[in-house]
Amino acid sequence: MTPTRILPVAAALALLAAPLAWAQDAKKPDFVFQPETVEKSGPPSKTLQKALKLYESNDYYSASIELHKVIEGETGDSEANKQRAEFWMGKTLYHLHFYSASLSYFDRIVQKGDQHRYYNATLKWLASLSRQLPESAGILKKIGKYDRAQLEQPALEKVRDELFYLLGRFHYSQSNFKDAASLFAMVPTTSPFYARAKFMEGITYVRSYQARPASDAFKTLLRVARDAPATNEIKDFEELSILSLARVFYSTSQFDLSIKYYDLIPPESPNWLDSLFESAWSHFQKNNFSKALGNIHTLNAPYFDTQFFPESMILRAVIYFQNCLYDRSAEAIKEFNGKYPPLRNQLNALLRQYKDPAELFEFAQKIRGGSAGLSDEIQRIAKAALSDKTVIKSFAYVDELDRELKQVQAADPAWKATAIAGVVLQDLTLQKSLAQNEAGGLAQRRLLRVSQEIQELIKQAIKVEYETINGQKDKLEASLRNEQVVPANYTEQVHITPDDEHYFWPFDGQYWRDELGYYRFKIKSACTR
Repeated sequence: MTPTRILPVAAALALLAAPLAWAQDAKKPDFVFQPETVEKSGPPSKTLQKALKLYESNDYYSASIELHKVIEGETGDSEANKQRAEFWMGKTLYHLHFYSASLSYFDRIVQKGDQHRYYNATLKWLASLSRQLPESAGILKKIGKYDRAQLEQPALEKVRDELFYLLGRFHYSQSNFKDAASLFAMVPTTSPFYARAKFMEGITYVRSYQARPASDAFKTLLRVARDAPATNEIKDFEELSILSLARVFYSTSQFDLSIKYYDLIPPESPNWLDSLFESAWSHFQKNNFSKALGNIHTLNAPYFDTQFFPESMILRAVIYFQNCLYDRSAEAIKEFNGKYPPLRNQLNALLRQYKDPAELFEFAQKIRGGSAGLSDEIQRIAKAALSDKTVIKSFAYVDELDRELKQVQAADPAWKATAIAGVVLQDLTLQKSLAQNEAGGLAQRRLLRVSQEIQELIKQAIKVEYETINGQKDKLEASLRNEQVVPANYTEQVHITPDDEHYFWPFDGQYWRDELGYYRFKIKSACTR
C-alpha cells in the first residue's frame, strides 16, 4: 500500500499563488519602458494626437475617452492608427489600475498576432500585468502565443528573465515538460525570478518522472539559497526544495534519504504536519513501526484538530496488520469507518445541493469565511479542500474584478457617463460573472476530488479489514489446534532507548507541545516465524 497524500506536484505552487508585486503599492508601475518603436502609419487624426498628449501628461481618464473614439472609427483614422490607439488604450487602462480591462485590450492585440503592428510590443505589458493580476486571469495563455525567439527582442531586456519563467509556466501547464524545463533553465542566478524558475524546473522533471535531474535542480537551489541573504526570495523556496527532495527520494525507494530531508522541516513550518505524515510512510517502508506510529500519534494531537489526515488511520491499521496485531488493526479500521464514510455522504449531499457553479461560489465564500453553518468536521474538510492554491487564485481574481468595478463606480461622474466607461463597466461585469462561475466550478471539482479520495481510502479500508478478519480467523484456528505460536523478534520495536539529549517519558494521555514529533510506540510483532 502506498501513501495517498504524497503528491509532489500539489505543493509545487505553494509560493506561486500570487504575483511578485501582489503586496506592492498598486499605484507604482512595475516597469518604466522606452517608447515603442513601430513604423509610421500615416498622419494621425487630431483626436489621436490629443489622446497621445493627454497620455503623456498623465491625464489617463481623458486620454481613454479620446482613444475610444479612434478605436470605434469615429475619427477617420487608418487601420494602423486604430491599432496604435488600441495599444495605447491598454497602457492607459493599466495606468488607471483597471488591470483586467487593460488585459482585455491587450488580448485583442494578441489574438490578431503578427497582423497587429503592436503584437511584439504588447509582450512586455503582459509581463507587467502578470505582476498585478492572479494567474487565473489567463495571462499565461496569452504569453503562450509567443515563441521563444520573440523573447529575444532587445526591447525586452529588462523583463526577459520574467518572460522565460512565465512562458515556461505556460508550457508546464500544457504538459510540454521538455520546453518548460528548458525555459526555466534559461533564468540566470542573478535574476529575481531564479528561485521560482529553478524550483519549477525541478517540479517539471518530477512531472516527467526524471528523478535525477529533479533532485539536481532542487539541490542546486539549496546550494544557492545557503549563501543568499536572509531577505532574498530564494529563502522562501529553500524549504519547498527540501520537501520536494524528500518526496523524490521516497518515490525512488531511497527511504533513509527521504527521512533525512523530511526531518529538516522545522515544527514551526506550515509544511511540518505533511512532512510528519509522509515520513511515517518512509519509516513504515523501513519497518520502523515505532516511529511511524509516533508520527501518527502527533497528527492526532488536539492542537491540529483543523487538519485533515484520514490516511493516517489506514496506515495505522496496516502497521498493526503487518505485525499480526489484528485486534488493534480492526480498531483502527472501525475508527475510520465511524468517521469518514459519513463525512463523505455529507460532502456528496453538499455537491448535490449546489450543482450550479455560481451558487457554489457564494457558498464556498461562506465556507472560507466560516459562516456556512456546517458541522465542525465537514467545515474542516471543505475548508481544507478550498485552501488549494489554484482555488485561492481563482477567488483572488474575482476580488480583483470586484475592486475594479468599485473603482468605476467611484470615478468622476463626467467620466462615468462616457462611452469608454460603459465599455469598461460592461467588460468587467462580464468577466466577473465568468470568473465567479469558473471559481465555483473549480471549488466543485476540489470538493468532488476530496470525496473521491475518501472513497478510495474506504476501498483500502475494506481490503485491510478483509485481510484482518482472515488473520484473526487463522490465528483462532491455530489456537484451537493448540499450535505453538512463536512470535517474531522485533527487538527494535520493543526497546526504545533515547540518546544523550533526550529522556524517556511515558505518555499519560496529555499532549505537550514540546513532545510533538518525538512520540514512539512500543510494538511487538505477534506474527509467527
